[in-house]
Amino acid sequence: MFICKECGYTSPKWFSQCPVCGAIGKAVKFEEKKGRGGVKPVEIGNLRPQKERRISSGIPSLDRVLGGGIVAGSFILIGGEPGVGKSTLMLQLASNFKGNVVYVSGEESPYQIGSRAMRLRIREGIKLICETEWEPIEEGVVNEKPDLVIFDSLQTFRISGMNSPAGSISQVKTISDRIFSISKKEGITSIIIGHVTKEGSIAGPRLLEHVVDVVLYFEGEISRNFRIIRAVKNRFGPTDEIAVFEMREDSLREIENPSNYFLSGDFSPGVSIFPAVEGKTPILLEVQALVVPTSLPSSPRRFSLGVDPYRVGMMIGVIEKHTNINFASRDVYLNVSGGIRVKETAVDLPVVLSLLSSYLRISLPAGAFSFGEISLSGKVINPSRRELRLKEARRLGYKFAVVPPGDKIERLKFIELSYINEARRIFK
Repeated sequence: MFICKECGYTSPKWFSQCPVCGAIGKAVKFEEKKGRGGVKPVEIGNLRPQKERRISSGIPSLDRVLGGGIVAGSFILIGGEPGVGKSTLMLQLASNFKGNVVYVSGEESPYQIGSRAMRLRIREGIKLICETEWEPIEEGVVNEKPDLVIFDSLQTFRISGMNSPAGSISQVKTISDRIFSISKKEGITSIIIGHVTKEGSIAGPRLLEHVVDVVLYFEGEISRNFRIIRAVKNRFGPTDEIAVFEMREDSLREIENPSNYFLSGDFSPGVSIFPAVEGKTPILLEVQALVVPTSLPSSPRRFSLGVDPYRVGMMIGVIEKHTNINFASRDVYLNVSGGIRVKETAVDLPVVLSLLSSYLRISLPAGAFSFGEISLSGKVINPSRRELRLKEARRLGYKFAVVPPGDKIERLKFIELSYINEARRIFK
């Protein structure tokens, strides 16, 4: 067998140029190890579940997203756009973590990190390695044997024996494999920071997300103060929880009641209130729509931030079919407050009500909120966790629930809609 020293491609035949990475003259011969009698299968019924040993990160909302804390010896990847605050969050985690922590930085000098640590009031005792060559980094981490090691960021490190530059696919893949090996063999919990590309994925091979135990995305618009941590993969817990933070000059501060931060109290035409549920956390959001005459009759604009643009287009089609309102001569702009992206279909009804409100130039009743999935036939369907949404809206002082028919709770007035064509009566 022959293997490419650059990317690891293997072939039974010798090759002068690698068909995968294009490297020339990098093929070397190697001998495959023979089997040692095979591996004996294990009966699943004889296995007993073992409870993972968890360690608190010192940040309660992050512990909740992780499923109850950091699992000892796990391999965690946190991705986000440059400048969103990943390094700040990791320094705060290192400061709050009860144990021996090594922080490895390939992006900043010790003085830059020290300056940020003073601003964040980071505790003493965190050990720092500022280096980009992987071999001394690995040796230093293994010799130190910390409880937690943070690598900031993955794209800055390189193995000197490989000709490819730092951040290349072969470098990122090989280094992540080495970190994985350290985590599992030495029992060291490892967190790596990865930058997100313009397409919204973590830079490097997609395989990287399959290797790690947990993938977290740190989201938020740099121009705004809100940041959200969302788990997209978690072998030890849920993947539908979020944590909300506020970026301040001296730290990232947890927001215990996010709803208060995402509501402006504005009940102008085009605004509807939606009680979203992320994991176990209900959050009230504003769905804001602007419907105006278009200057391009042949192709009116359709822009959506926070809700899938294709779903918004589908809701426009449902409105046109079942309410005799035509958007062909209108530009449509839709936005969700706080820069949050809503993935659940329960946002359908708030989207429709916002569009109708802006089109008709009539506000929804003050103190009203709504939720409900809408089918193509125009039927309004109850989403999951109805009672949780109702209770959160009531707790924040909202009085009118515009929802599909279903169970009711006290101290709320209900405007029940079975089909979307019934929504016109709200605006009379």
